[in-house]
Amino acid sequence: MSMTINATTRDDQGKGASRRLRREEQVPAIVYGAGKDPSAITLNIHEITHLLEKEEAFTSVLDLVIDKKIEPVIVKDLQRHPAKNCITHVDLLRINLKKALVTSIPLHYLGEDDNEAMRLGAILNQFVTSIEVSCLPADLPNGIDVDISGLAIGDHISLTGLNIPEGVTITALTHGDIEAHDQSVVAVQEPKMMAEEVEEVADVEEAAEGDEAAEGGDEEAEKGDSDKNS
Repeated sequence: MSMTINATTRDDQGKGASRRLRREEQVPAIVYGAGKDPSAITLNIHEITHLLEKEEAFTSVLDLVIDKKIEPVIVKDLQRHPAKNCITHVDLLRINLKKALVTSIPLHYLGEDDNEAMRLGAILNQFVTSIEVSCLPADLPNGIDVDISGLAIGDHISLTGLNIPEGVTITALTHGDIEAHDQSVVAVQEPKMMAEEVEEVADVEEAAEGDEAAEGGDEEAEKGDSDKNS
């Protein structure tokens, strides 16, 4: 099922124009790419907010409708208000349906409740939450499912262990030396190992605080000697 973004062209630009649009419940946006000039457009705040509540909207080719003309696009970037968290600007990238695109897709970790090691207290360590892929727009997946139900303590899954759909390539594995770029995405570890890592961090922080206190004491002593001499 295709997802649609309705937009209108706009001529007025700048901060003042953008503020006026937001007061009118509109969002300033720009669409660019595919060898065409960038176009300033306006989106309805309610429509775009509702659309971007769906995770798949960020990993799907969308139909951008401007003056009854349809262009395939993806969401390239968006800005939100720091306090209100509402969308304040959207960047859309035009897509050539016959050329491969490069974008990030999320990893969906499945089977945590069925993992025996985790039921006994093991810890799941997720190193990666999304990966960059290259594929034709028609082959773009909304995400990659990673089944961790059968992992035992000490087991891990790397990039080459992911179940990637046909026609999709992980860009990190296209740089020649696959072994050097085949990073782990998830691992099951003993709780003790995680506790030791936390303890090491705490020891480093305590040592740093001790050094700061010692430096402060030296400064006070120097100040006292200076006061006596004066």
